[in-house]
Amino acid sequence: MSPHELKQAMSHGLLSFPLTDFDAQLEFDPVGYRRRLEWLMPYGATVLFAAGGTGEFFSLEPKEFGEVISVAVDTCRGHTPIIAGAGGATRMAIQYAQEAERRGAQGILLMPHYLTEASQDGLLAHVDAICQSVKIGVVLYNRGGARYAPDTVARLCERNPNLIGYKDGVGDIEHFVQMRRTLGERVTYLGGLPTAEFYAAPYYAMGCHVYSSAVFNFIPKTAMDFYKALDQGDQATCNRLLDDFFMPYIALRNRGQGYAVSIVKAGADLVGHGAGPVRPPLSDLKAAERDELATLIARLGPQ
Repeated sequence: MSPHELKQAMSHGLLSFPLTDFDAQLEFDPVGYRRRLEWLMPYGATVLFAAGGTGEFFSLEPKEFGEVISVAVDTCRGHTPIIAGAGGATRMAIQYAQEAERRGAQGILLMPHYLTEASQDGLLAHVDAICQSVKIGVVLYNRGGARYAPDTVARLCERNPNLIGYKDGVGDIEHFVQMRRTLGERVTYLGGLPTAEFYAAPYYAMGCHVYSSAVFNFIPKTAMDFYKALDQGDQATCNRLLDDFFMPYIALRNRGQGYAVSIVKAGADLVGHGAGPVRPPLSDLKAAERDELATLIARLGPQ
């Protein structure tokens, strides 16, 4: 799949980040991961991000990263394109990007670099080096310390034809509108705030019609129902799901640092598709919190 073809695939439908399966000893579980992908694929996500944020990219060893990407590509081959997470310092991010390409991923999602702040010139050099290290498509993730000015992204697009996507995880409306007006249709725009459904309507109004859903990992039918209702202008269904599920879900998620991942793993376990515990420094939900989540999921009916 060429970068242009991947851009087209990302420009419609619901996207998601599969969880990464760990066993009781916190080792990667390839069998469980394959089963997870086989379960999720028929629900119709147009692109899946392997070893992404919800997939705990930040806790994977380089060897494990390659194994995760291989299982995802092999399982989803001919059905769903795979974009791999890549990040960290420039040289490390290049290694991840090249390994993802070697393993057959159709693109990479460039996660924020680690710890330090960076100037726009530094970010430009960072992204330049990574884009030029691979031939597959690259999606920028505007989040954390990696906050890109519209002019920076415009310069990067001029120099790197394989830069095809811009994913926003900050939520600055003024900045997003400036980015959208500066770049036009040069890139595909993805909503990337956790939990994306909560912000989907305002982003849709700004011309960002695609987002990645974390809850797709445990309530895939509901996640698809919400996306279809949004796309069809069915505000009543969106509002009902926001009131009945997403608002109390977010309140529960906000009780713990790092719960944006932990709560998704808990949800997957509660619906019979457990992916094992999260790795430190994340921590799992407490028993009472799991019970609350189970009640919320039960309201939604069969998935």
